[in-house]
Amino acid sequence: MNGINKNCAVIGSGVAGMAAAIRMQNKGYKVTVFEANDFAGGKLSEEICKGYRFDFGPSVFTLPFLVDELFILSGKNPRDYFNYIHLNPVFRFFFEDGTVLDSPHGKKEYAKYMASKTSDSEQAIIKYLEQTEMIYNLTGELFLMNSLHKAKNYFTRAVAKGLINFAKIGAFNTMNSANEKAFTDKKMIQMFNRYATYNGSSPYVAPATLNVIPYVEIEQGAYYPVGGIYSITESLVKLAKEIGVTFKLSTPVKEITVENKKIKGVITKDGFQAFDVVISNADIFNTYKNLLPNARKPKKTLSQPKSSSGIIFYWGIKKQFKELHLHNIFFSDNYPEEFDAVINKQTIYHDPTIYVNVTSKVTSTDSPEGCENWFTFMNVPYNSGQDWDKLVNDMRDYVIKKLSRILKTDIRPLIECELLMDPRIIEQRTSSAFGAIYGNASNNMFAAFLRHPNFSKDIKNLYFCGGSVHPGPGIPLCLLSAKIATDLI
Repeated sequence: MNGINKNCAVIGSGVAGMAAAIRMQNKGYKVTVFEANDFAGGKLSEEICKGYRFDFGPSVFTLPFLVDELFILSGKNPRDYFNYIHLNPVFRFFFEDGTVLDSPHGKKEYAKYMASKTSDSEQAIIKYLEQTEMIYNLTGELFLMNSLHKAKNYFTRAVAKGLINFAKIGAFNTMNSANEKAFTDKKMIQMFNRYATYNGSSPYVAPATLNVIPYVEIEQGAYYPVGGIYSITESLVKLAKEIGVTFKLSTPVKEITVENKKIKGVITKDGFQAFDVVISNADIFNTYKNLLPNARKPKKTLSQPKSSSGIIFYWGIKKQFKELHLHNIFFSDNYPEEFDAVINKQTIYHDPTIYVNVTSKVTSTDSPEGCENWFTFMNVPYNSGQDWDKLVNDMRDYVIKKLSRILKTDIRPLIECELLMDPRIIEQRTSSAFGAIYGNASNNMFAAFLRHPNFSKDIKNLYFCGGSVHPGPGIPLCLLSAKIATDLI
């Protein structure tokens, strides 16, 4: 309880901000969370349209113990607040040649199933998944669990082991090259290449180290929170309030005030308020641009290429499709061209890979009876001034035609409700710079080292958490960023 009689401001109520607030309150600080929107959750929010409920942000949930940790830390039983179910299979994949594949949980089950459906052997698939597990074991403590920017963290046995074996983690190869070496079947290569999109990168450029992601999903498992992803936000807000955290919604921070290179407080519409510690869960680019006008900017970090963004159509569909599961991927027939369009040409692709999330498959009340709620996501470039009105209209046409053809049903007349997110709206709603969902891209072998640290090297008592800083985007990494930041305090 080292924070007694001290107070802490958390800027932004994304999942990392909420986790940081809970951890700081448990340290004895009096915590206030400032949120620009009139709702908490950041990307983990929801919308309801004509009886259809949609999770607006991330939809794949792994490593649930990181959420449970926050309740246990607070002396609460997680199951009194938050529950989830294990998914098996996790995904259903649709290919242009008519092939449909599922993604079972567990490396043995996965390997056996895929070997029966593709030209790759069970032994080759298990060998690959064991390789991804080895990468996870070598990199977990080094890259995910601690700050990369504190010298003392490099003097542990686990980190030393990771550094000694650095050549084995795939940092010098691309994801695609590693996958092409492991598999002969093009569908297997494509299914594993897609994991680059989990942090807005390209498998043809991003390091093979990111092939650790399928290990987490396939071997450790994917889950569905009862009530949808938004239930994470609801449960964490409830916990935070119970232990004494104050939320100020519709209260954007205008400036973080600094005096003699030390945090002084924050300025909002209510004026100046003094704080001993400030933790920014805001996008790191916008934190420096808007909230720290007089601070020295980390130019190298802020100038890194941005990740991809997304066009998302939230559709209420007046029909149920037995072909669909909770998580569905409709692959492009030319993955290299699609990534070239999005990453290099900064535009959309005429044959997009489409992710369709249908939570009403699990939670029937998420749509009217006999209907489905489709969260339809396509990777697109971040906002660099494109004509998004045209691109959104073109993408809508591409997606409707493709899904109608593969599902053998014209879905256009079945859409009775539509909500939209595009890079412009994402930036406005979540303050993600340029609408880049995942912060900086990982299209660099040293991307992990180029993310901003969880603390300021220049300003005492200023810390950072969220998907735009170390260790990266996604619910688990955001939760870890909050743990790393608050452990430094």
